[in-house]
Amino acid sequence: MSSFESLRSAWRRHSRDETGFAGGADGLVFGLLIFVVGTLMAGNAWAVVDTKLAADAAARQAVRTYVEAPNAQSAANDAQQSADDALSSYGRSPAKATLSVVSAAFGRCVRVTFEVRYRAPLVELPIVGSLGLAESVTAQHSELIDPYRTALPGTATCA
Repeated sequence: MSSFESLRSAWRRHSRDETGFAGGADGLVFGLLIFVVGTLMAGNAWAVVDTKLAADAAARQAVRTYVEAPNAQSAANDAQQSADDALSSYGRSPAKATLSVVSAAFGRCVRVTFEVRYRAPLVELPIVGSLGLAESVTAQHSELIDPYRTALPGTATCA
């Protein structure tokens, strides 16, 4: 019997029993568990970041529309519509958002601030979509109404 055949027969004998495999199966299970939990945590982090970007865009568009509106009557309605359009463009439901006016008046040199609140999904995965609700994400934006705008009464005091 050659040395190769003796090694082959020894390998066959040891390949059938389970010696040395005491800790292998649970290591695979825990490795898979860590992979799944890590993927869900990354999905949650991305869902919060994406929601923050959407809320920030909505607040920015609401303020920009408000300060560029022709009059005070249409400013608030146009700002709400603009925020809704921005959220829709990010694939978010405008009905789930809250747009609040932090400070707003319609006049030269007035600082206008809007705040948008939106509940981030717990996890957002590419094929599955959004699952559950996590923390509330808030974004604020403010701008000054142009002191040299036409069609506004009064004189500029902030220039």
